[in-house]
Amino acid sequence: MKNSRLLAIPFLLLLLVSCSMSTGPILTPLEKQALQTREYEDNYDIVFASTISVFQDLGYTINNADKATGLISGSSPTKTSGWLQKVLTSRTNRTNTRASAFIETIGKMTKIRISFVLSDKSSSVYGQEDQNDVPLYDAVIYRNAFEQIENAIFVRSSAQE
Repeated sequence: MKNSRLLAIPFLLLLLVSCSMSTGPILTPLEKQALQTREYEDNYDIVFASTISVFQDLGYTINNADKATGLISGSSPTKTSGWLQKVLTSRTNRTNTRASAFIETIGKMTKIRISFVLSDKSSSVYGQEDQNDVPLYDAVIYRNAFEQIENAIFVRSSAQE
């Protein structure tokens, strides 16, 4: 019994440390959805093409775009740590952002949900690799993306009239 209590202490400490490492406000699933989602009265094809175009304008390389499922994924260029860090720490860090979008038609509305994830990968000269993916919930990032998507939709819609 005493040994099981001793074994539980490190696990509890690890749980407390990992919970305290969270940064920023914790959003509920509904708040995350509200941040990441917009609805438009425009045609699905226009919204889909506008989203791809904006991802490219933001510097993302489109990895996949499937009009039938409404899924789009892209990734930003990778930034690699400098040679000095590699020499001093024997580690190399690579950071990039991934973006994804899901577009669907609900009734007469076309709905977009986008998400951005910051990916940090590190590797050592000894072969060890670590990866840390952090979802981004900064309202400014989403507001900027949606404003650009709305502008692209407006331009495409105006051209079709």
